[in-house]
Amino acid sequence: MGHKLRTLKARAMEFKDYYKVLGVERTASEGEIKKAFRRLARIHHPDLSKAADAPVRMRELNEAYEVLRDKEKRAAYDRVDQGAQGGQPFEPPPGWDSGFEFSGGPGEFGDGADHSAFFEALFGAARRGTARGRPGQGSDPGRARREQDHHAKIVIPLEDSFHGATRQFTLHSPQLDASGTVALHERVLQVSIPKGIRAGQQIRLAGQGSAGFGNGPRGDLYLEVEFEPHARWRLDGRDLYTTLRVAPWEAALGAAVNVPVPGGDVEVSVPAGSQTGRKLRLRGRGIPGSPPGDVYVLLEVVLPPAKDDKARAAYRKMAEDLSFDPRATLGADE
Repeated sequence: MGHKLRTLKARAMEFKDYYKVLGVERTASEGEIKKAFRRLARIHHPDLSKAADAPVRMRELNEAYEVLRDKEKRAAYDRVDQGAQGGQPFEPPPGWDSGFEFSGGPGEFGDGADHSAFFEALFGAARRGTARGRPGQGSDPGRARREQDHHAKIVIPLEDSFHGATRQFTLHSPQLDASGTVALHERVLQVSIPKGIRAGQQIRLAGQGSAGFGNGPRGDLYLEVEFEPHARWRLDGRDLYTTLRVAPWEAALGAAVNVPVPGGDVEVSVPAGSQTGRKLRLRGRGIPGSPPGDVYVLLEVVLPPAKDDKARAAYRKMAEDLSFDPRATLGADE
């Protein structure tokens, strides 16, 4: 079964200790996990148990078993499991799921069983992302038996989308060793990053999946692109947003200010009388495409600090000369 992982939402949630739920060690083999699940299921299944919490307990067991019996889910879970404590607020590190290679094409996933918010945060996006699969995905069951597609997520700098690039990525695919323990197999790929690619789009590497059953042809590898966090830019599709800090006199009188954008600096005209929050648009300077995205510059008026006598005197003179009351309209009908 294929699985696509997405980054956990940046919010604290309860960490689910699936090993503790099944009562097994983190080094447990596949057989030990199966044995533990069957033993507990005979105790807590609602058809066999009279306990009021039997349905809840059984859902927990099913969820833990679904993750730990699957070598790919288990490998991904083990990464976020490092340093986490069950029952405690948990936030995964950024990019925790990048570089993992999973079987299955884009959008392939299991059914919509009842899962916890923690499970959905790790694995649920795959089920919701079916629409991003390749054309005709799932329409040819025979193909799924003949070829084995893989997918993984890669993280690239934003600048790669503006210029294109060739980058090297190391992918890890979970495999079972002779003892039934999950181990990670590593391979290195050179990947061409096309100019204009957006976050969430996929790069297809033909024939880089697994061989199909019965010596069938190799499937494809789909790499889903995500951008590295950027200190200056926020993305929305092909559009980019940034904040430009301006002095009070630039905002009041107007000014020409250079703004560093990917691909080179652009001179922006700040209109006279601008306030914090005003949005300026640079058409066509976003991520390349047909059409290209835009750059939106949000103005933030920054006051000089009154850190010495000269600065304080300038503020006092401004207060006397301008007779400005910023609260004059406070409470007035709009």
